[in-house]
Amino acid sequence: MKSAKGIENLAFVPSSPDILRRLSASPSQVEVSALSSDPQRENSQPQELQKPQEPQKSLEPSLPSAPPNVSEEKLRSLSLSDFEEGPYGWRNFHPQCLQRCNTPGGFLLHYCLLAVTQGIVVNGLVNISISTIEKRYEMKSSLTGLISSSYDISFCLLSLFVSFFGERGHKPRWLAFAAFMIGLGALVFSLPQFFSGEYKLGSLFEDTCVTTRNSTSCTSSTSSLSNYLYVFILGQLLLGAGGTPLYTLGTAFLDDSVPTHKSSLYIGTGYAMSILGPAIGYVLGGQLLTIYVDVAMGESTDITEDDPRWLGAWWIGFLLSWIFAWSLIIPFSCFPKHLPGTAEIQAGKTSQAHQSNSNADAKFGKSIKDFPAALKNLMKNAVFMCLVLSTSSEALITTGFATFLPKFIENQFGLTSSFAATLGGAVLIPGAALGQILGGFLVSKFKMTCKNTMKFALFTSGVALTLSFVFIYAKCGNEPFAGVSESYNGTGELGNLIAPCNANCNCLRSYYYPVCGDGIQYFSPCFAGCSNSVAHRKPKVYYNCSCIERKTETTSTAKTFGFEAKAGKCETHCAKLPIFLCIFFIVIIFTFMAGTPITVSILRCVNHRQRSLALGIQFMVLRLLGTIPGPIIFGFTIDSTCILWDINDCGIKGACRIYDNIKMAHMLVAISVTCKVITMFFNGFAIFLYKPPPSATDVSFHKENAVVTNVLAEQDLNKIVKEG
Repeated sequence: MKSAKGIENLAFVPSSPDILRRLSASPSQVEVSALSSDPQRENSQPQELQKPQEPQKSLEPSLPSAPPNVSEEKLRSLSLSDFEEGPYGWRNFHPQCLQRCNTPGGFLLHYCLLAVTQGIVVNGLVNISISTIEKRYEMKSSLTGLISSSYDISFCLLSLFVSFFGERGHKPRWLAFAAFMIGLGALVFSLPQFFSGEYKLGSLFEDTCVTTRNSTSCTSSTSSLSNYLYVFILGQLLLGAGGTPLYTLGTAFLDDSVPTHKSSLYIGTGYAMSILGPAIGYVLGGQLLTIYVDVAMGESTDITEDDPRWLGAWWIGFLLSWIFAWSLIIPFSCFPKHLPGTAEIQAGKTSQAHQSNSNADAKFGKSIKDFPAALKNLMKNAVFMCLVLSTSSEALITTGFATFLPKFIENQFGLTSSFAATLGGAVLIPGAALGQILGGFLVSKFKMTCKNTMKFALFTSGVALTLSFVFIYAKCGNEPFAGVSESYNGTGELGNLIAPCNANCNCLRSYYYPVCGDGIQYFSPCFAGCSNSVAHRKPKVYYNCSCIERKTETTSTAKTFGFEAKAGKCETHCAKLPIFLCIFFIVIIFTFMAGTPITVSILRCVNHRQRSLALGIQFMVLRLLGTIPGPIIFGFTIDSTCILWDINDCGIKGACRIYDNIKMAHMLVAISVTCKVITMFFNGFAIFLYKPPPSATDVSFHKENAVVTNVLAEQDLNKIVKEG
């Protein structure tokens, strides 16, 4: 126990030869510090060891007797340096007013701020800026997909090494490094805006039926602007390097600094803030995209956001994130290696590590030579590997839905892409954050053991599995689409957008701008045969449409309020959207309620000295098997339900325009149920394999040089007695 004067419990002094020499100088004092926390163990010692303890009436442990040339103050400072439970500050600057930050709550606050910043950039601003970057720098979607995956690639490459070597290092300073890299990555990502010159507007595309449209040639020219791809990839790689210490070492530091029953609440809060970051990023990025892209150059334009040539100021959010991330470097670097009271907290913890033949050696982590052995040690922990595979399966469906839920809502319920994205975010973000916090709170509230925590995660996954069948209920049939599911007033063929009514309009399949007329949806105003439009009305309206059956006569003047078609999709007759959103919100809550308990179970089922490396392995496997292939698998599955593809001027198939809604719903249910079953299988198998350690096993508290437990201190005492 750490006293008010800062004297440390000597049961946790590193067991180095030098320390043993100091201990042997006064066996009675060692006996007091090592055994005072266990009266029964104290009574079991030989009488010759108990007699010197009688004068110790104070609860405060005494310092070991020292040689005459070593002062008491030096021993105190040496003890503090061993534990490095110092004050908050930098070098000799330790203002009393800042010591309020030197607590688990103070660290959690800074951790949450950095997690929010990382979420804003990586999962918010990058995603919402991708389409703008494609247009501005003339990139294909495959190239921008490489930009998105660069973060995960960097994370996978670095997670094992950072978590392995950072476990013995100064974790808060590693997080200061993370803040630096996140800020640097955001800055680098915004640099193309300042070196690519002014954005040049092209000519406005005529979307109506024009018999004299110039024919477009099939040319594949590459622009020099696409070379900025490598700058964007570099920015993402730097962001990945910053995210690695945040979610491995930062989580382990939180677990170090609080009692076992509070750990889940702190970790759940931190993870919830990382989920809140993307929501802020989407809102912030959406607002910034309403500002013209070259506003920093003092440029203005007469076009509005409705013009397809409009590009927003995607880069401003990255600069703001850069400044905010770097503002956290100094606060993190001021934290000590361990928060005050960490040794006392560790002394009160009981090991729950899975008992197997893969017990960790205390020397792991001192050199690169130990790295393969440490990896092998964790790989042999069957419970740990089952939990890792469980989280990977869960990550596959969560990232898949995070990517494609707006597309599902848009197609099933006939909404605009922007409104569908808003609804998807309104369900995913609050549900995920609430689930993380609620899961951590319940584990903390009921002080669940490792096995009970895994059982709780299994229960929440089972509830989410049952509710996943909501997709079958929410399926809605496709609305009539001319040339796909509906003919052009009895003319034309299904599967062909060209009919006699629009054959002379020279319409382009590469320009998708849906309009609705007489309850039927058309690919574009041109394919509807519309020759005139009224641009100032919202939504934009079209008239004199040769493919739409006229029920009233319209004039060719813009003063008329009659029209035959309006921009946008036809209103759907499916009224299941509110119920679907409510049930899916509950699915998200129960899905993420298992997130924090599984993380806590991983921290508990492995050796205390290998927690950071365990998290590194978890996040690496989670990305390799979950977050990276998840969107790909979902994308291929959804594409398999396509019934109308976009074809460019070169005859190359592009994006899908119309999906089979019923087939899409069934396919998503199949993916969800399959992944949930895999998740529950590995979770249940981990529960079956888990073997808790003998009761009252102390947790090893690692130091820079070695690891000592109360049991080890007792062994040192026995050695001293024999030598005496």
